[in-house]
Amino acid sequence: MYYIGIDLGTSAVKLLLVAEDGQICNSVTKEYPLEFPQPGWSQQNPEDWRKAVLEGIPQLLEGFDGSQVAGIGCGGQMHGLVVLDDQDQVIRPAILWNDGRTAKQVDYLNEQIGRQTLSQLTANIAFAGFTAPKILWMRENELENFARIAKIMLPKDYINYVLTGVHSCDYSDASGMLLLDVQNKCWSQRMLEICGITQEQMPQLFESYQCIGTVTPEMARQLGIPQTTKVVAGAGDNAAAAVGTGVVGNGGCNISLGTSGTIFISSDTFGVDPNNALHAFAHADGGWHLMGCMLSAASCNKWLCDEILKTTDYAKEQQDITPEKLGENHVFFLPYLMGERSPINDTNARGTFIGMTMDTTRADLVQAVLEGVAFAIRDSFEVARSLGIAIPTTKICGGGSKSPLWKTIFANVLGIPLEIVKTEQGPGYGGAMLAMVGCGQFESVQAAADALVSVASTVEPDPALTAAYEKRYQQFRRIYPAVKQLFPEIQ
Repeated sequence: MYYIGIDLGTSAVKLLLVAEDGQICNSVTKEYPLEFPQPGWSQQNPEDWRKAVLEGIPQLLEGFDGSQVAGIGCGGQMHGLVVLDDQDQVIRPAILWNDGRTAKQVDYLNEQIGRQTLSQLTANIAFAGFTAPKILWMRENELENFARIAKIMLPKDYINYVLTGVHSCDYSDASGMLLLDVQNKCWSQRMLEICGITQEQMPQLFESYQCIGTVTPEMARQLGIPQTTKVVAGAGDNAAAAVGTGVVGNGGCNISLGTSGTIFISSDTFGVDPNNALHAFAHADGGWHLMGCMLSAASCNKWLCDEILKTTDYAKEQQDITPEKLGENHVFFLPYLMGERSPINDTNARGTFIGMTMDTTRADLVQAVLEGVAFAIRDSFEVARSLGIAIPTTKICGGGSKSPLWKTIFANVLGIPLEIVKTEQGPGYGGAMLAMVGCGQFESVQAAADALVSVASTVEPDPALTAAYEKRYQQFRRIYPAVKQLFPEIQ
């Protein structure tokens, strides 16, 4: 039997065809546009996601027996607001996770409703990327569209609806909406009231590995798969990536180095960071996790190379960053190109180079970006440590983890070994694993991870380099507080 894993990303959807032994048989990637209608805004047309998935799955199955597809699981970009009318038509472009238009609404929620109240209701405080502030923004700025809302969904849930006709959401993705009572795994009636919406407008909740239904007859014909093909609820991309790297159960850690960057710490028990610098979310394995999320990670390197240096040869740009330069760079970079979430929660923050001189080179700037992203992830890492959480090692995944140099920087900035799994396909592979559980091939997500995920290599930190980066990190962490007050003035 085959399983299809869907990774609905910000710039593209990646589809995987996975055999029941975990081997990846084929993959297809379909890109789609990203809209920035105003500075700090970010949105997409869900129709582009639908078209990419429905065109991509038949391509994925070329040369394979589509009748053997047993299940589909999707991991998707989190927090995006997808709104449907009473005919299940999309009302407006989806407002994405990295959209910064909701500063006013975030301030209202955190200051007027109150951080303590929000944390009691949802285990989290308001961040600009979360879904609830976007709903409030619609109510204040697009009242006519707001009045038409019949269903509120997240990006991967829209794809699941297209496949099955079912309005669903899983607990891991719902955790990032600021509408879910995370501890009790139900919609928070009080939060719905604050946002001016009802239970009827919300999708049905499932565990990530639970089957929400089978594909519709129309989808079965169009995609060339059986009508018996099961679709599981799936997960937010970070939870799905954690499943795909085997970070399930208690005490696992995964760093995802994609468009955004996250540090993900899994747990068997529910817990909240008292300062809410880390998110407290449900996990796709049925448990919980703490997560720190930075809005711009690998996208910082892409921005520098594509837009400033005018090249897409990322590996070549790193060739001049030789080992003796590591830990010695005099240039620092704040990676806040889209504002920032964890742990500073500042929509006004912006990307900043500091320390440049007449002898600063092209390679110094590239190195500063790679190091700045690692330093920013360490900011969340330090929050976890302050809670008494021991993190002796971590998995790493995402497009940025393909860089040997970047992995070396991360291992030494964090001072712990980085493990690279044999099958590193992030959310798509996690989605396929969840589908396997939903179809009964494995009795639990833990069992699937034990059977299918193994470590291929490890990057060990070097004590001398770790010490050098410790000094640089202590300098880095002083820069944002020093320039914080300038950001609102230069908007």
